Amino acid sequence: MKVLVACEYSGIVRDAFTAKGHNAWSCDILPTESKGNHIQDDVLKHLDKGWDLMVAHPPCTYLSKAGARWLYKNNKLQQNRYNLGLEAKEFFLKLLDADIPKICVENPTPMKIFNLPKPSTYIQPFEYGHQYSKKTLLWLKNLPPLIATKIIKNYTTFLPSNTGLGKRLGQKHNIKKVSKDWNKEHSKFFKGFAEAMANQWG
Repeated sequence: MKVLVACEYSGIVRDAFTAKGHNAWSCDILPTESKGNHIQDDVLKHLDKGWDLMVAHPPCTYLSKAGARWLYKNNKLQQNRYNLGLEAKEFFLKLLDADIPKICVENPTPMKIFNLPKPSTYIQPFEYGHQYSKKTLLWLKNLPPLIATKIIKNYTTFLPSNTGLGKRLGQKHNIKKVSKDWNKEHSKFFKGFAEAMANQWG
């Protein structure tokens, strides 16, 4: 299959499909962090390249329920942030509605105010060999739900609250200095998810 992994610079999903013999490409405005087929560009310019399957990871910063505290200040809607959320929703829907036979779009739980379509299913890292919980929603087109591959019974929350971030990273760290790398790390897709996708959808 010809596989597009949209909004991915890590290469985790791309490499999982490549390992199964597929012609897989990642696409992101950032350069890839690993060797492999990569398009550094706006993915919307490349949706018409004859892909059989797309796995998309659209940015969730302004859509995620986790960011609700910044959408309202003193119980008042912050219009600038709301507008950014609407732009993120438009991008999300362009990926979901792309003219590609099989599509998976993943994101965390969105805020209700943006009225995204109902997801098809959700997955958890502890169902795929990782010792964490981090609910990930999947919007699927012509794809079956993923089947858990390795359930871990003892797991912890992957993302701490903001108040617990210092403890998670270690009190000796300066949070301002590590926050950028932290955001990149917690946005990366779990390898267990990627391998399940390649095995079950490939």
